[in-house]
Amino acid sequence: MSDTLERIGIYKRAETARRKAALSYADICAKARAASPVRGFFRQLQTRQAADGLALIAEIKKASPSKGLIRADFDPPALARAYEDGGAACLSILTDTESFEGADSHLVEARAAVSLPVLRKDFLYDPWQVVEARALGADCILVIMAAVDDTLAADLVAEAARWDMDALIEVHDRAELDRALALPSPLIGINNRNLRTFDVTLDTFEALSAHVPEDRFLVAESGIFSFDDAERVRKSGAKALLVGESLMRQNDVTSAVKDLMKFA
Repeated sequence: MSDTLERIGIYKRAETARRKAALSYADICAKARAASPVRGFFRQLQTRQAADGLALIAEIKKASPSKGLIRADFDPPALARAYEDGGAACLSILTDTESFEGADSHLVEARAAVSLPVLRKDFLYDPWQVVEARALGADCILVIMAAVDDTLAADLVAEAARWDMDALIEVHDRAELDRALALPSPLIGINNRNLRTFDVTLDTFEALSAHVPEDRFLVAESGIFSFDDAERVRKSGAKALLVGESLMRQNDVTSAVKDLMKFA
């Protein structure tokens, strides 16, 4: 695990403990039951990929540990609408505050502004956080295999299933991919960013995708800045892209999405 992930894990576990102390599992479940109905995240990706050849998960992200501030004029509802107008299939919304300047309110406000399903992009170390994600309105969670062991990964995926949510399983290397394939979720995200060096190369997707069975739905994450990048990973088996930084840096986000997804 990278130093960054270790640091995040320490504060995220402490943050989750504080939240759990303030709101019991029964109470967070009550909030989740009262949330707006689940929008099928995986189903939407399948539909758009079948129609267009590739689906886009467009990310709303204000900052990152490696790049600092990414977008100063940060308006989650406006960005969500711009992504939807551009043709994105789903949204990914950062809710981690300490490392990404995210907030739960970003997800709530952005999802309310559109009809798209939403992934809560955060660091999960406890099934309680899955229920919290549903209470916020999330339709999908992220499970980062580099951050959790096999038992916790299975528990997170199972909790998501209890709430009819999808789970995107993120991997960075072959060992993590083998572990991910033991889980029942069909959504596999290959992150092209090395978590130790933060270097990004699409070679990672090309190398790992060859070991993924046809029954899994592959998402290419990180390092996708252009139509050529999108075409490259599509030819290696990507059925969807998760793109944040390259879109968030554009003045006209709607046009940027259309330019990226030319073949869609």
